[in-house]
Amino acid sequence: MTDATTAAPGPAIRVEGLRKRFGDVHALEGVDFAVPAGSVLGLLGPNGAGKTTAVRILTTILTPDGGRAEVLGTDVTADPHGVRERIGLAGQYAAVDENLTGHENLRLVGRLTHMPKAAIRPRADELLAQFDLVEAADRPVRTYSGGMRRRLDLAAALVHRPEVLFLDEPTTGLDPRSRTDLWEVIDALVAGGTTVLLTTQYLEEADRLADRIVVIDHGAVIADGTPAQLKARLGATIVEVVLGGADAAHRAQGALAPLGQCDVTAGGHTVELKVDDGARIVIDVVRALDAANLDPLNLAVREPTLDDVFLALTGHAAAAEPEVGEVPLVTRRRGRRRRREGGAQ
Repeated sequence: MTDATTAAPGPAIRVEGLRKRFGDVHALEGVDFAVPAGSVLGLLGPNGAGKTTAVRILTTILTPDGGRAEVLGTDVTADPHGVRERIGLAGQYAAVDENLTGHENLRLVGRLTHMPKAAIRPRADELLAQFDLVEAADRPVRTYSGGMRRRLDLAAALVHRPEVLFLDEPTTGLDPRSRTDLWEVIDALVAGGTTVLLTTQYLEEADRLADRIVVIDHGAVIADGTPAQLKARLGATIVEVVLGGADAAHRAQGALAPLGQCDVTAGGHTVELKVDDGARIVIDVVRALDAANLDPLNLAVREPTLDDVFLALTGHAAAAEPEVGEVPLVTRRRGRRRRREGGAQ
């Protein structure tokens, strides 16, 4: 038996048999996953799959109907206050007050999370510098760009130095440069020991950040593995053949089917062949098309992406829409957007 003092620590996040219903809608049906400390888990799935519901349970915003969820060994239902003290949350919408300045927002979060008074201002200054907001620190947030608001929102989630950070679609609506900047911040946090659970509709983002990916659909886990493992399930190589029309594409599908898994894409003009033989299969592809008297407009060879995995697993392309049963976090009041529910900060 392993001595308790030398036992390996448990995962930072543990979910077992998690269930949640909204009326007749089963948002989660027995979801299981775990996140090792100091790692990034990407939670992916089509719209309505249950991603945001899982995050809201883990951050104590919602109560599960069944199953168990722990963060840093603390049960989210039995001790929600203990969980909130140790986590940070950046949701799909900025949780900052647009009538306060950036500096005032961070100091307010420091007070709300019961930080020592003397530590609040230095911590706010540190985060404003880290997120490149020093020049805008004394401006009302309503004058900020979308990217600046998202950076301030993430800074607010980090004021009290949480051990676990939940990021629910953190870069939705950001331009590519702002998205890349946030990726670098997340990398630095994880390097410093922070555990991150990330939901995203940008599959490139999951591929770039996540150590492991869990795909859920209709409230259940349908795939779990590293990005490389999930992509390997589709074969080593994808050959894309573009034809002049839907009829030619379906004829090409029949000609190439003996070589591997072959599908016509949604556009109807392109055939995708998934194989394990690498680029060497191209010669066989050209011969098969020639034998069928088909002249492709374009032929390309590429490696699988998470987009391919997502589509193959769920039958859906990724898209950013609210989940079924999701309670909006933002409401409009007298022309201003205010946060209805407080984040776990």
